[in-house]
Order: sequence, then structure tokens, then C-alpha cells
Amino acid sequence: MIRKEDVKTFLEGMGAAAVGFARVPDDVEILELQRRFPRCVVFGYRLSDEVLDSIIDRPTLIYKHHYKTVNWLLDQAAFRLVSRIEESGGKALAIPASQTVDWQNQKGHVPHKKLALEAGLGWIGRSGLLVHPRHGARVRYVSVLTDWDFEPDPKLDRDCGDCAECVLRCPARAITMDGVDLKACLVKLKEFASLPGIGQFICGVCVKVCDGKD
Repeated sequence: MIRKEDVKTFLEGMGAAAVGFARVPDDVEILELQRRFPRCVVFGYRLSDEVLDSIIDRPTLIYKHHYKTVNWLLDQAAFRLVSRIEESGGKALAIPASQTVDWQNQKGHVPHKKLALEAGLGWIGRSGLLVHPRHGARVRYVSVLTDWDFEPDPKLDRDCGDCAECVLRCPARAITMDGVDLKACLVKLKEFASLPGIGQFICGVCVKVCDGKD
């Protein structure tokens, strides 16, 4: 069977900035899919600092294009990983990096950030995003569910400490020291989606301000 070290080398060779391995918790909600896999490989690509620097208080057109491009690259890499696992005798399923299944609650097939948390890739920050210890929130993730048996990576025991940049900069005022008002966030995302050329529920401000630098 394929080894964790081989998978990590394979994904890093395709540009992955973060790779983790986890068990899929029983309480993780999985939508549309009929089968539950016991484990997952989660990996992410770091977003371009130059692109994120174009964001002030709303998404830019170049950020929208970059966002779509990185999602596409993640999906391609996940597809290739599934092939590697299947060739070694296992079963696997690539979950799209960005596909909404439940529009009312803005949920995908699985919560990538929760699986990334389980895989030790970071912690859930005040913004509700996964915060990587080196890259901050400037990473987009994808998950591959599998029956491949491996030893999960340990979870991180960290938090945002005193940092409140996302609280101060959120254009929707949806982020507080106590959590995120998802309804207020969604209202602002809908507003941004109506901007000329955007057409997607994206923002990027809290991603930009959380750059992983102390």
C-alpha cells in the first residue's frame, strides 16, 4: 500500500503548502454522498500574497480569478491522488474544493476546514477560517476521503492569542472576539457578488489580514 511519506512528497511536488492525514470524525456532516469513508487526506495551496494585497475592503476581479484557479488546481491534484490510492489497492473519493450543496446554509459535501483541523493543519480562528501556523488563513484546502489505513497526524493545540486583525477589518462587522455572525457575513457576500464581474460569494478580507506572521 502507498505510504504517507510518498503521498506527502507527491502533493508537495505539485505545490501543496500543507498536507495532513486524519480520521473522519463520526460527527462530521457529509452531504449527498451515500458512503462514509473512515479517513481523509487534506491538503492546501497557499494563495498569492500579491493577489491578496490587491484587496482593501472588498474582493477584486483578480482575486476572483485567482480563487477559481486555485480551486481548479486543488481539484486536479485531488483527482491525481485518488488515482494513486486506487492504483495501490485502496478506495478514495475526491471532494471538490469549492462546491455548494446546501445553498441555504452554504455547505459543501464535507467541511474541509474541520477535516483540516483534525489533520493537524491549524486551528479555527476568530474568523471561522482554518489558521495554519505558518501561512495563516491564506490557504485553500481540498479533501480526499479514503479507506486507506494510516496513522492520523496529531491535532494542534493553539489559538489566535491576542490577535484581532480580522475583527478590526471585517467589512461586514461579522467577526467578534466571541465568534462569527454567519448571517451578517452572508449578507455582505451577497452584496459583493452583485459587484460587476464578481458573481460569487467571496470576500477575501479576513483571508488577507491573517497572513501567518507573528
